[in-house]
Amino acid sequence: MTFPEFTAEQAQVVARAVHAIQEHAPECEAAQDVTPGAALALSQSGYTRLTVPTDAGGLGASLGVFARAQARVGRADASLALILAMHGHVTGAAFQGGSLPPHLLDAVAGAGVRGELLNALASEPELGSPSRGGLPRTVATPDGSGFESGLWFVTGRKTWSTGARALRWALVSAATPDGRVGRYWVDLRGEGVRVEPTWQGALALRGSGSHDVVFDRAPAALQAPPAASHPASSAWFWTAVAATYLGVGEAALDALRRYAHERVPTALGAPIATLPRVQETVGRVGAQLLAARTLLAHATATWDAQPEAGAVPLIGAAKAVCTNAAVDATDLAMRAAGGGALTAALPLGKLLRDARAGLTHPPGEDAAFTAYGAALLDAPNRA
Repeated sequence: MTFPEFTAEQAQVVARAVHAIQEHAPECEAAQDVTPGAALALSQSGYTRLTVPTDAGGLGASLGVFARAQARVGRADASLALILAMHGHVTGAAFQGGSLPPHLLDAVAGAGVRGELLNALASEPELGSPSRGGLPRTVATPDGSGFESGLWFVTGRKTWSTGARALRWALVSAATPDGRVGRYWVDLRGEGVRVEPTWQGALALRGSGSHDVVFDRAPAALQAPPAASHPASSAWFWTAVAATYLGVGEAALDALRRYAHERVPTALGAPIATLPRVQETVGRVGAQLLAARTLLAHATATWDAQPEAGAVPLIGAAKAVCTNAAVDATDLAMRAAGGGALTAALPLGKLLRDARAGLTHPPGEDAAFTAYGAALLDAPNRA
């Protein structure tokens, strides 16, 4: 099982995104933030159009195509790839799930076509990940009455705001006056918005600029009233994460294979690629990554064939398998490379740190395998 092939135009924007990431990732890592040049390059790559439907001016990527693309950009750099992952999953899920009102869907599509990066901001200091439930402290106040109001004002703080300085728009989750949760379309370059630089010194994803965003009566003219979550939201988000970190693991394998051919110890008189121990490690890592990639391809193909709630647990399991495979790949690559892995000459230290971040994204391993196990038990013949 493999991912679907790109169309010619999809392949072009993915290639441009990879080039932009490779060019700007080192400066973002050094700055521990998204630099203006990186933000501009990501926007100009055209990748923001990838998951916008074709009838809305986009490239109409399916979930499987999106997974293939995210693995490719994740291989280039996790930090900047995650910025694209957030934009892509929000857009893809919004259109496939029909979870936003028409006027807000138009705004999301327009942002993608124009190359304006967006993200959904939901996590908070006290709330943690919204996947665990709870009412956000961020609040939305109407200037009129109810959701017929022409304007809302958002006040609060959001954490883990991937790509904060590179974003133009955010769908902000906020509590309504009646104690429910709505989503509000906020211009992050508008009034009442500031980015608080809280991401410096992060263990991983240093170039992602995942700072806090603080709202002080930030105006939102468009909003999505409280509504039940659609399974497309989980399917697209979990796929975005799984594929990105799969790419990190594949980058570690690439680095190890290159180093194994280049490293020729005097005592050995041949590349370390000739050592059985190194061959075993490369084989083990390669097999784990291929198994993870095949599972993700199968899971996304299942969704694309029949996008419904029953397909979601398998995607959650694939996310857990892919992120664990990335962690194992980077760890084993470090061990095989020896002392050279500790130097800046090899990217393995950075890849190891970035891969660990994949474990923090929902669903957690316990929740992912429990949900998939329950689905198997409910339908024993289901593969």
